[in-house]
Amino acid sequence: MKAFYILFLTGSLFFITACGGESTPATDEATTEETTMEPKIVGEEVTYKADTTEMIGYIAYDENATEKRPGILVVHEWWGHNEYVRERAKMLAELGYVALAVDMYGDGKQADHPDDAGKFAMSVMQNFPTAEARFNAALEVLKNHPKVASEEIGAIGYCFGGGVVLSMANTGADLDAVASFHGSLGLPVMPEKGKTTARILVLNGAADPFVTPEQIAAYTAAMDKAEADYEFINYEGAVHAFTSKGADAYGEKFSLPLAYNKEADEKSWEEMKALFSEVFKK
Repeated sequence: MKAFYILFLTGSLFFITACGGESTPATDEATTEETTMEPKIVGEEVTYKADTTEMIGYIAYDENATEKRPGILVVHEWWGHNEYVRERAKMLAELGYVALAVDMYGDGKQADHPDDAGKFAMSVMQNFPTAEARFNAALEVLKNHPKVASEEIGAIGYCFGGGVVLSMANTGADLDAVASFHGSLGLPVMPEKGKTTARILVLNGAADPFVTPEQIAAYTAAMDKAEADYEFINYEGAVHAFTSKGADAYGEKFSLPLAYNKEADEKSWEEMKALFSEVFKK
């Protein structure tokens, strides 16, 4: 069922405690003790090509995992493939997924000024076949990783990356679930019945001036018309880039309405975790 929520950020944190069972007395009979290896999260750069462009990605996973796990693509903000997107990939690996931080600009290109970031982002989104080819190239790299259950794939994206993953879901890409964090909604590919089949979660800042009420209304109406399975959550008081701890510095430096919001960051991550747990039965 489709839902649209306005969340007031007054919730409390939930803590989980684990209890161990009682030990059993030793016996004279030989026993086999089953041991579980501690997770060992590793991250490594991967290079791959989309057409003639070399892409520099980053894949994170639990080296000690014995079973194949769902794979998650992580698409960066308009700043490009930086440490932030790699950190999110590692966080997903800690949850038991194999995560590939995607390079959408090529050659690991990054911007350090909004003007350049905007040019990079527009060059990709205004020529969406290029974006689609680059995303799908990363998708194949992830599916072919030996730790990945190739039939279980999700994607998340931030800002520019949120628009990418939402658009890719609308193309009918082989994705089971998608989460967009403060992502753009002026999409080059809109929802279509029979194509937009992934479970979709849109996590938006209610005070984000880059996502207008008109865009939200148009997007949700299109999703309803396509009979898509989606949830749209607005975080009251949160502005653009609310998940990024570097947002305040960028906002101050360039006079942009960017700000980190700890509560919205944590709550949106929990929503993503719940979506993936349900979809992948983890």
